[in-house]
Amino acid sequence: MSMIVECNFGSAPSQGESWSERWGGPDKGLICSWLRGIEKAKESPELAAQASRGELPSLPWVGGGKAIKAGKRIGALHYLAMWQGLRGENLSIDLAAGASRTCTLTGMAVTFTGDTSVIWKAVSESGGAE
Repeated sequence: MSMIVECNFGSAPSQGESWSERWGGPDKGLICSWLRGIEKAKESPELAAQASRGELPSLPWVGGGKAIKAGKRIGALHYLAMWQGLRGENLSIDLAAGASRTCTLTGMAVTFTGDTSVIWKAVSESGGAE
């Protein structure tokens, strides 16, 4: 069953006060990550420009950064949400389907998922390197 998390850039919702309100709700914290991406774009215009060019720069979530030998990586949906915020885009992520993006700088393909077990397995297999 598909659940799409969406927010419009021009009318971003306010976040709850507590951790459980921000991270434990039905959106699984994606709105919070997206809002942080919007803030980060103001703090770091160069990072926002990289994201706008389709690059997948290093962020606090697994998903971007330097290319790996295999040319593909697993990333967190929270990375994708923050990246959409950096780009000034509306948030639109399907929790069930995930998404894929290819970095325009490195050519690295990233499959974004909400399945943390898949993410941890990929990180441990790569030696913990981001």
